[in-house]
Amino acid sequence: MSLYRFKNVSQIAGNNKILDIEDLEIREGKIYALLGPNGAGKTTLLNLLGFLEKPTTGNITFMGNPVKFSEKHLQQLRRNVVMVNQRPILFTTSVYKNMEFGLKIRQVRPVKRRQIIEENLALVGLSHLINAPAHKLSGGETQRIVLARALALSPKIILCDEPTSSVDLESQQTITRLLKEINVKQHITIILTSHNQPEVNMLAHYSFFIDRGKISTAGYENLFSAVIFSESGKKTCAIDKQIRIDIKADTTGPCRVTLNPDEISIVSESESKKNKITGTVLQVMIQESDKIQILINCGIHLIIKIPVEQYQRIKPMVGDKICLFIKPQAVHIL
Repeated sequence: MSLYRFKNVSQIAGNNKILDIEDLEIREGKIYALLGPNGAGKTTLLNLLGFLEKPTTGNITFMGNPVKFSEKHLQQLRRNVVMVNQRPILFTTSVYKNMEFGLKIRQVRPVKRRQIIEENLALVGLSHLINAPAHKLSGGETQRIVLARALALSPKIILCDEPTSSVDLESQQTITRLLKEINVKQHITIILTSHNQPEVNMLAHYSFFIDRGKISTAGYENLFSAVIFSESGKKTCAIDKQIRIDIKADTTGPCRVTLNPDEISIVSESESKKNKITGTVLQVMIQESDKIQILINCGIHLIIKIPVEQYQRIKPMVGDKICLFIKPQAVHIL
């Protein structure tokens, strides 16, 4: 089921277009990752998803119904969504009272409040901290308590702004496991921002890359500055001094591009193809159950993803020279 749908949505502050989204759909019960550099528009998009801001232009639907940006309507919608911030704030009181606050506002009875709090503290493995002073917790404990507090409100959607960026490695693994478990067992839709590509690979069903307010489904792994120019009546995308790719484009000049790692293949040097480059294999790893990820030095570092069966036929090893074919559709202009 479609949960959110954005059509021609923009968010403008002064002369700065922070978001420019033509079409975005988020479906119920999945985990989505929003990737991109700082200032790309990720947090602004989370605020729109949480009904905390009104877009400058465009239409948003939620569960098939148009979102009306009146305070009365938004208050009802906000009950479906909770936000877990990158550096969450807890009141200088006990963990129990921090978790109780939202339940009190929703007029949950005291006996039921205690039951909900105890259940969710057990879920995140912190039952022993129920009476601890919340402001003295470690970063990892704080993030898990905030996650338990969010779950106590029975949301349809949890929005996480870089949930593992400010905690230690052990806590990162725990939080990642908890998010996966919450999604699977409670069917809660999770939308998170991250700079951590391995975390995203393990956790998210779908990833979107945001740069300068625009969204692409192309991989975050291959992001480059480029120049598009006309040559012999055709458009060519030039990346660094090494790569020239014939593409279809309506624009020329400097730009940013991503190269979709699924649209780059290994070919024989004898094959007569344009858009061919050579490089040296730097790393080989399993990226998904049916894909192998390979890092290649082509003058720039380029990631490709190929099916396991193709890898088993070719078996490129670290240090091998290989030839790549970059399909025109691999290039996404941001």
